[in-house]
Parts: sequence; structure tokens; C-alpha cells
Amino acid sequence: MLLRGFELLFQRKFFPILAAAVIAVGVMSSSISAATKNDQKQTAQVESPINIAILIQDDLVSSVANEIRVTADFIRALPAGSRVMVGYITSGSLQVRQPFTTDLNGAAASLRVPFSSTTTSPYNPYVEVIEALRKFDSQWKGRNAVLLISDGLDVSRGFDVTAAGNTLDLHRAIHEATNRNVSVYSFYAPSVGLTSHNHTAASYGQSSLNRISNETGGRAFFQGLTGFVTFDPYFAQLRRALNERS
Repeated sequence: MLLRGFELLFQRKFFPILAAAVIAVGVMSSSISAATKNDQKQTAQVESPINIAILIQDDLVSSVANEIRVTADFIRALPAGSRVMVGYITSGSLQVRQPFTTDLNGAAASLRVPFSSTTTSPYNPYVEVIEALRKFDSQWKGRNAVLLISDGLDVSRGFDVTAAGNTLDLHRAIHEATNRNVSVYSFYAPSVGLTSHNHTAASYGQSSLNRISNETGGRAFFQGLTGFVTFDPYFAQLRRALNERS
């Protein structure tokens, strides 16, 4: 009886204390976990204001339409003070949907799905890249960048490894970007033309994107020659790359 009474007394006095301690530890662990997730989310964002032109080739495959939302999310999440231009490379011209603005929501809203038609295929993407580069103001403060979403292919000088990856307009675009201190970052996506079914064409296009990005201080992102699944990993890597240069 005495032993039983002692057990009851222990349960009444110490079990509530033990339970409270367990709850406190659980709350603390949840808080640490939430803080860690918040820290990870914060470090995943671009840290410093940037002047960036987002250029989308208009004849890319229709699945690129599914990536407009994540592209808009990237724009909206840029730090205050960033300037954004949105343009489409189409039929030998640059269609500016949004001139450079600090209104990030407005820039994001100006995005539209590509037409995904050969009727909008550009002569080559680099002529329009040069046109976009000339819209950067040398008086602006902060870093300058272009995000080129394209198949990268230029066959204006022929379709072989020496010509398609070494064209005059590609060299001119690199020269213009270097002179204006603009880093070109590129996402590869196939077009409805050659790069959607010809691995050699896709290889030439990726080689050109890699070249303009590397030689201007940017980076090229692609997932092999068969296309892509989503831009999500591209944007995650782009944010890290931009932060490394801040």
C-alpha cells in the first residue's frame, strides 16, 4: 500500500513536469526547424538589386508555357531597387513587352506564353540580344545581367560545328555585353524547329549559349540534349550564381 501511494504521488507531482519538458523540447525543435527553413528560403533569393533583361525566344516548344509562372515568381522575388525588362525574340525583331522598370509586379505581369510557332522563329537570337543590351543605361548603379531563354541556335552562316558555334552575331553579342559590363545567363530550351528533333542542332545551340555566358561572366544552364523538365532547378542555380557575384 505504501509503495502504491508513493507511485501515485510521483505520477501526480513529476509527470506534469516531464510532460511540460517534452512539449518545450518539441516546440523548440519546431522553432529551430522553421527558422532553418526560413534561413534557407532567404538565402535562396537574390540578395542585391540587379538590372536584368529577361529575353524569351518566341518559337520555343509549347511546354515552356508551363514555366511562365516560375519566371514571374523569380521577377517578383527580386530585391527592391532592381530594374527588369521583359522582351521576346521573334521573327528577326525584339518585342519589348516591358521596358526597364522597378515595378516588379508589372514586369512579371507582362510575361506571356511563347507562340511556339515557326512563323515567329528569329533569324538568330543574338541580333536581338545585341538590341536588348543597348537598352542598358550606363548611369545605373548595380550589376547588369541578361537572362536569355533560348535554343541558342544560329545557322545564319551554315550548319556545321565551325559555323553554328562561331557566328558573327554571337561574337558581336559577346563584344557588346563585355563593353557594357553585362553578364549573360542562359537557359536552354528547344524550339519547335531544328533543336526539338535534331541532337546536332541542339548541341550547337547549347555550345553557343555556353560560350556567350562564359565569356561575359554569366552561366549557361541545360539538362542534356532532349529538352528540359522544368526551369525550377535553373532558377535555383541562377539565384546562387547571382549571389556569388554580388
